[in-house]
Parts: sequence; structure tokens; C-alpha cells
Amino acid sequence: MAQQTRSLRETDEIGCEEDIIPSPTPSPPRLEVNRPRTRTGKTVIVEGNIGSGKSTFLNYFRRYKNVEVLKEPVDEWKNIAGYNALDLMYKDAKRWSAAFECLVTLSMLKHHASSKRPHTLKMLERSIYSTRHCFMENLRESQLIPSVDYSILKEYHKWIDHHEDIQVDLIVYLRASPETCVQRMKKRNRSEEAGVPLEYLQTLHRLHDDWLLHGKRGELPAPVLVLDADKDLPELQEDIASYSHDILGGLATPDPMQEL
Repeated sequence: MAQQTRSLRETDEIGCEEDIIPSPTPSPPRLEVNRPRTRTGKTVIVEGNIGSGKSTFLNYFRRYKNVEVLKEPVDEWKNIAGYNALDLMYKDAKRWSAAFECLVTLSMLKHHASSKRPHTLKMLERSIYSTRHCFMENLRESQLIPSVDYSILKEYHKWIDHHEDIQVDLIVYLRASPETCVQRMKKRNRSEEAGVPLEYLQTLHRLHDDWLLHGKRGELPAPVLVLDADKDLPELQEDIASYSHDILGGLATPDPMQEL
């Protein structure tokens, strides 16, 4: 996922200029370089634990012109041809982990590739990166995914990294303690989250820190802005507002027709 690798993929095709004087040696063949489509606009990914305040963050930026917000498609995951894949995953992770991670990877890839509104700033709730570095790693550490399934998923992600345009420009990390996340999950009372243990949130917290703060998962795809998400949601929203210019990079302005 290193940016250096991506820049090589985005290099123009290599060719040779025609010689003014014909040469007895034929020109070498042109190299066909695999290039992703041209990017328009910018991409910000919003990362954090379950219950860290990602919805609060994304809802704040819905009021901005030229900002496209793409939230995790939870409703889709709860109805795959009539099956609640999210509920199945929570109830029996060992059985459904590989299938669910394939589903999430597909959803994230669609979001990264989305271009409904060109020249916008696109905000994604989570990304293909956190799918790989946090949730897949949690399954591996917890021995909830067979080694062969984990290896197949790694190859899947490796192919995506080299063939799809998943570049991002900024990572916003909403860092909240597992205890704070537990309290927020209780308040929103989603049935699928009822049995999520504190230990699971603690593991995800560590994996997010390892990836985004400690550099244990290799080179990051973009700069990271860390916000203290342990604050009460109104106070967190004030922090979000104070950083809005840095997050948007001057690419969007509030829409007066929309309220906070």
C-alpha cells in the first residue's frame, strides 16, 4: 500500500521518440503500464473503533458543498439476499469471518471507486485499509479465521492494491477508549452489537493504534489527523469544526440551505 508503489503505477506509459535518421536497430516495444483511472477530487477516510463517533463526524460534513459522504453500508450487510451477514458474523465469527470480510472488502472497494460527483471531496467511513490492518488482523490473532482463508484474503487485498485506485489524501483517526465505545454502543442499542465484549473493542483499539500511530503495519497511505474522541459528542463536534479547514483543505464551503 506504499505510496511509492502507487506512484510507479501512475507513471505515463514508457515509449521512444522517433529518430530523425532511421536506425538499423528497431525501436524497443512500448511497455504497457497498468494505470488506474485518473483521479478527480480528494478522498478522506475516517477511522476508529466501533462507537468512536464516526457518524457524528460524517454527519457534520454533510452540510458542506461538494462533500460526498459514504457511510458503511450496514443495511446492505444486514440483507444479503435475505441474510443478515452482520448478525451472522457477530454470532459465529469462526464460521462466517471469511465470507463477511469478502463482503466488507467489496463494499469498501466500491466506496473507494465511487465517482458519482467528480471534483468533490469524498469522505469514507472506514476503508479497505482498516479492513485489512485491523479487522482481518483481529480475526487472525483471535484464531477466528482459518489460515488458508486469511492467506486468500491477503492475496485479494494485494491484487486490489496493485490494480485499483484506492489512494487517499488524509486519514482522520477518532481515537476513543474502549470503555467510551462500550457506553456509546449501549446508548444506540443496535441488536447486532448487543453481545460485543469489551475485550474485542480493546483489541481493535490496539490494532488501530499499531496501524495509525506506531507504524507497525508498514507505510501509511496518507497523513493522519488524530482527534480525541473520548470527549462528549457536543465537545467532539466543536473539535471537528475547529479542524474543518484542515480536513477540507479549502475544497468545500458550508451549504446555507442545510442545517447542522
